[in-house]
Amino acid sequence: MAIALVGLVVASVLSLLVGVVAVTPSLLIDGDAAASRALVISRIPRLVALLLAGSSLAVAGVIMQQVTRNRFVSPSTSGTVESAVLGIVLATLVLPGSSLLVRMLVAIATSLVGTFAFIGLLRRIRIVDVIVVPLLGLMFGAVVSAITVFLAYRADLLQLVEVWTTGSFSRVLRGRYEPLYAVLAGGIVAYLFAARFTVVGMGEHFAKNLGIDHQAVMNLGLVVAAVNTAIVVVVVGAIPFLGLVVPNVISMRFGDDLQRTLPITALTGAAFVLVCDVVGRIVRHPYEIPVGTIAGVVGAVVFVVLILRARTDLAA
Repeated sequence: MAIALVGLVVASVLSLLVGVVAVTPSLLIDGDAAASRALVISRIPRLVALLLAGSSLAVAGVIMQQVTRNRFVSPSTSGTVESAVLGIVLATLVLPGSSLLVRMLVAIATSLVGTFAFIGLLRRIRIVDVIVVPLLGLMFGAVVSAITVFLAYRADLLQLVEVWTTGSFSRVLRGRYEPLYAVLAGGIVAYLFAARFTVVGMGEHFAKNLGIDHQAVMNLGLVVAAVNTAIVVVVVGAIPFLGLVVPNVISMRFGDDLQRTLPITALTGAAFVLVCDVVGRIVRHPYEIPVGTIAGVVGAVVFVVLILRARTDLAA
């Protein structure tokens, strides 16, 4: 946790200072108008958005993994992200000119439908293989994405779809990111029910023996994960594999007690997104590489490593 905290602090400072407009402590002390304006209008909102998005997606991932009892289930491997993007497209087509709040509500609704449809699919075909489940989720997400692209192509919205499917914080300014604060409610619910999520992760019979409604707690966890994911996708776009990689790394180090690991997972998720953002702003300065691109590359590599490791453990 100390490493994640140090990384978070360092990355936060760099996030405030790195950019096209020069923002340095000396300029701020001297009262430079351009630096102060950039700090208030862009850098601080961007930092807050990064922290909220990273922590909420990491928490969403660990909850989904716990309630489904599968290390490889996450918003990126269950169709949740793709369903949220589909909702944004539907809101744009059916309700043109709709506000961000309306699009967010529609995206939340479709992400909930997509998430529970995936869980229903798993129950119907009764797949138990720990590796096949996320691969099925990726295929399910691909089908949803194909529907989204078809609708967007018919309405000439393909460029907007790219915005929502590639997480980027370059558009975050004061007045455009505030809906992200809604994920704090999901984080509070997740922490209050952390012990129950942990018990549900031990199995249905174990949960029932302790007097816990397994289905209700599982549904609550999926709702929290889907809602937080949809909010992040609407405001900044999708950040792939974050909800898969961070929870797995934390679980390997600290175990599965969510009351203990949930704050660490949120902190590490925020640090991961911050580092990806700072790297994306430095590599091609003054241009930017989207956070979603960097997180996708890193996450895909770690995902493959985790799958190979899980296959080796199963063979052993």
